[in-house]
Amino acid sequence: MKSVLENYFFAALKRLKEEWKTLLAVTLGNVVFAFAVINFTLPYRFPDMGVSGLAVLSNYIFGISPTWVIIIGNALLLLWGRRSLHPRFLALTLYSIIVFSLFMPVFRQIPLPLPQDKFMATLITGVLKGLSIGMIFNVGASTGGTDIIAMVMRRRYGIEVGQFSIFINIFILALSLGVVGLESVVYGAAGLYVFGIVLDNVTRQFERRKQAFIITSIPDEVSLFITSRGKGVTRLEGRGAYTGEPRPVLISLLEPRHVVQLKKFLQEKDPKAFVSICDAAEVLGKGFKSWKSL
Repeated sequence: MKSVLENYFFAALKRLKEEWKTLLAVTLGNVVFAFAVINFTLPYRFPDMGVSGLAVLSNYIFGISPTWVIIIGNALLLLWGRRSLHPRFLALTLYSIIVFSLFMPVFRQIPLPLPQDKFMATLITGVLKGLSIGMIFNVGASTGGTDIIAMVMRRRYGIEVGQFSIFINIFILALSLGVVGLESVVYGAAGLYVFGIVLDNVTRQFERRKQAFIITSIPDEVSLFITSRGKGVTRLEGRGAYTGEPRPVLISLLEPRHVVQLKKFLQEKDPKAFVSICDAAEVLGKGFKSWKSL
């Protein structure tokens, strides 16, 4: 029995060492998210999104603490979707919910001077939520709530997460209309729009890569130049359609700064080289985004 417990302990310790960056990102993301909800949503009676939006509405109508609604609602959703979702995603989402729920009452006890301008508050809440949830999404976790439903619907029926999120949040905004009034709903919709823009930019920034196709007369030197910067290269054996001569083709996924270095190198070493650079929206595999994050 003791050896079994020791094995579990060391396995958990090993997993913790592997995932500490992920846990740190989830923690920081939820701290910022809780800060935004307590200081820039509730004081202005703005509507929110997902389960958090329903929790905010229950607070406005019945005076119920949003923390309890979030905990109970997410617990039911995790039980419902546990068979359709990856254990890692479920574990990180559960951790995310716990951190968010713990920090909401903490920020309630810390009074801050709030801006009088509602539009400024709308912009701040949109930016903070976009940054926090983008940080969480980038490590393969979520804040729970409708994210759980969206992931289950995608796995079971192939429904796009983004489309589902838009529809569910429109529904919650419609529910909010009779509670907070048209003005607050408009401000809330503006905040959700800012949130979406920031979220998209945060997720793209973390995954931004440039895909380079290179045809050069010095493929070995170019390959060495790229690999010396810690990047991989794939070499394909091509042939010129007009000349019929062998034309090795190099393919590499680079960061923007490496593209600049590559151009300078080719300008000096092989000015007749042909290079095509395009954006890679998402890169999965060793050295890039992990398959575990899906």
